[in-house]
Amino acid sequence: MTGSWMGTPHREAPEPLEGPVVGTVLGGTIIWFVLFLLQLPFYGWYSDHGYAWWIWTCLAGSGLGLIGLWYVRGRDAAIKRAAAAARAGTEAETEETEGGPSV
Repeated sequence: MTGSWMGTPHREAPEPLEGPVVGTVLGGTIIWFVLFLLQLPFYGWYSDHGYAWWIWTCLAGSGLGLIGLWYVRGRDAAIKRAAAAARAGTEAETEETEGGPSV
């Protein structure tokens, strides 16, 4: 059984997009929490009509957003540390090939 989704891809995967990930996750978390707060006064109506899960979905979205914020901040810091280590390694190689540190 072979399908179009099986086997090798027809083209190479694009590079991942890098952008303001921390700001994006923070914005989404704030939106989820604001939606939770806006719906909270109407809990009785939502509960009477079987839509109380909307309120808890917003709370869960804001909680997961906090976890995501912690994750992307750590990821961003790790990327910056790796870039700094690569720069330090490149500078050390340059000093070795030039015969010493440049003053």
